[in-house]
Amino acid sequence: MGVRAVVQIGMLAAVAVILMLFEIPLPFAPSFYKIDFSEVPVLVGCFAMGPVAGALIELVKILLNFVLTGTSTAGVGEIANFVIGCALCVPAGIIYRRDRTRKNALIGMATGTILMTVLGCFVNAYVLLPAYGAAFGMPVSKLVGLGTAVNPHITSLSTFVIFAVAPFNLIKGVAVSAIVFVIYKKISPVLRMR
Repeated sequence: MGVRAVVQIGMLAAVAVILMLFEIPLPFAPSFYKIDFSEVPVLVGCFAMGPVAGALIELVKILLNFVLTGTSTAGVGEIANFVIGCALCVPAGIIYRRDRTRKNALIGMATGTILMTVLGCFVNAYVLLPAYGAAFGMPVSKLVGLGTAVNPHITSLSTFVIFAVAPFNLIKGVAVSAIVFVIYKKISPVLRMR
């Protein structure tokens, strides 16, 4: 990895940190589920420099955000953001790297969105929500109750995952993919220094 790649990773991570500040709450999920577009520069980096660089951008983004703003989730939200962000971007970068076509970009982003949604559901149900509850001394049933307050279909952990976590990750994956699909070819020459 050369100096140019390190600079680009830092630059894209800095843009991602700025984008993390602009969060959009969703009407069907508890208030701690907010969409941001910080995966856009990560996915751009994956396409331009490869999946390893994308994972590094994701990591630097999380670390910078932690240093600048701290954590309100005892680190659980940051771990979730890293794991689920990589689940979207790394597979998309791997597929796109094989053959750099619009078709492969779409296939990669669709694969990443599906993987992010499935992994997000599993990790939230079995790791993140229990860890979040333990960190704040609240049972998972109380977290489910926060979901029920905004969405009456949420009555258990499984319905929480189905009606809050899955749509959240699906919407985020589709939105990030759509933005990257529109902007990537316009900005990729800058990243490749052409």
